[in-house]
Order: sequence, then structure tokens, then C-alpha cells
Amino acid sequence: MGRLKPPIGERNLRRNSQDLSARRPALPWLRRAGRRRHLRALLTLLAEAGDSPEAPIPIAIEKQHGLLVASLRATGRRVFAINPYAVSRYRGRHSASNKKSDEQDAMALANILRTDMVAHRPLPADSDLARAITVLARAQQDAVWDRIQLGQGIRAVLHDYYAATLEAFAHLRNGGITKAEARVLLALAPTPRRATTLTRGQIRAALKRAGRARQVEQDVGRLCQIFRAYHTRLPDLVEQAMGRQLTSLLAQLEAACAAEQDLAAAVEEAFTQHPDAQTITNFPGVGPLVGPASWPNSATTALASPTPAA
Repeated sequence: MGRLKPPIGERNLRRNSQDLSARRPALPWLRRAGRRRHLRALLTLLAEAGDSPEAPIPIAIEKQHGLLVASLRATGRRVFAINPYAVSRYRGRHSASNKKSDEQDAMALANILRTDMVAHRPLPADSDLARAITVLARAQQDAVWDRIQLGQGIRAVLHDYYAATLEAFAHLRNGGITKAEARVLLALAPTPRRATTLTRGQIRAALKRAGRARQVEQDVGRLCQIFRAYHTRLPDLVEQAMGRQLTSLLAQLEAACAAEQDLAAAVEEAFTQHPDAQTITNFPGVGPLVGPASWPNSATTALASPTPAA
């Protein structure tokens, strides 16, 4: 059995500075140490290398958030978050085989600061509010991706046994299968056999529960016609199993949609408290959800007004 590697979050905590690359044997020990001991040992090495409050040694790291990054930024030093893909390009300078290892990546990070520091920007001195907005905006975007991925999975399952729903919900835009009316109807009738037994009243009530208020009767008639039309079917036992699979996926989709809405509300609430929120949202097409993704890296620094050239 091969040696188990630490979690990716730990392996990415490879840090170095201009004067620490010579201490390569200490880096694997630091990676295996505990959090408090880890930071204390690193700060000790920095001090031995000439680190001081007046001239703190900068740090290169592959992560831009987390406990270690926050602790390093609290010391007042510049922290450079280097994208791992960029580090892989620099790795070729020191190894013909481009082989990946913690030691080689630590050397690459140190040399990036030695030779190309001007080509990289340190992490901005954001306020706690700006960092909180960033966390919420990232989480909300992850929830959107989860919803889209679950919707694609549900569509693939429906394609295998429930073709009527693909026709019934083909008109839905900006969400399709993941929209509320599709979720409610699929939960009400997870199999084609159950869909054929739906009455007009049940479909009407389901659409109203999903928030539909216009053209309800028109859709009720259309859905009844689609569900009761002839479609290729699987054997009953297989169909019931696929229905159970669909029900479990719908439960996950409901949770993802609820999380997305909750996080979107949290992003808007936090973003409106930021002093630059009004300035950012004055741009066309930029709202409370787009704003956190489009603002500059330094979200706490007031947006500078252009000044005439001297």
C-alpha cells in the first residue's frame, strides 16, 4: 500500500519566502505539525531568516483563504496567493521532468517571489465585512452550480424512463427542470404511471403551490394531454425503482435551491452594508449578486476617481 497523502487543503499549504528555501528539510515537518505548532515554527524560521516588524518577509502560498493565511496576514506581512496552475508553469524551470512534489513546489514559490514578485499582487487588505461578502458570494455561486448539476442529473434520469416530462417542461426557461413548477409536479408524479392518474384539479393545485398565477388553465390542459398520451414505458418494477431514484434527487435539488436562495439573501444583506455598494451597483447590469463578483480585489479601498495626467 502506498503512502497516504495528506488532504489537498494541507498539501496546498506550501509556503516559503526569499530567505527560507535553504531550509527545505524543515518544510515537510511543518506540514505534518499541528496548527498552532505549525504557525509557531514557521514564524520562528522567519525570525531566524531576518524577519522583523519593520521589514517582514513576504510569503507565497497557493491558497488565498483559511486559518493559516489569516494568521499570516495578521502579522502584517504581504501574502501572495499564487494559482497552482501558475506554480506548475514555474516548476519547469527547476526540473526537466516537471515532477510534482511538496519540496519542489516550495522552491518554486520562493523563486517566484525572488524573480517575479512585481508580476504578482499580494492579497488585498480587505475589511472583515469584505471578506465575509466574498465567502457568502462564493458559497452562493457554489450553490448555483450544485443546482445546475443536480438539474442535469435529473434530466438524464428522466430521459431514461420518463420522456413525457421532458416534453411537458420543454417550454421552461432560466432553470428548466429545476424551476418550482417542475419540481412540484415531479414530486407529485415521480413515475409515468402515476402521471397518467393525475386529475386536472391536482395539476392545478400543484401549479398554484409552485407560484403560478397566470395561464394556469391553459397549462393544466396541456399537461393532462401530454401525461395521458402514449409514451414508451419500462417494466413496472424498473419504473418504480427509477421513481425512487428521482425522488431522492428531487430532495437534493430542493435543498440546493433552498440553500441558493438563503445565500443569495445573505449576500444582498451583507453587500448593502458595504460603503462602496452604491457606487458598484451604479454600473449597468450590476446588482447585489453580481457586484461582489465584479468588484476589484481590494474591496475595502474606496474606488479611486480618475485624475488628469500631470
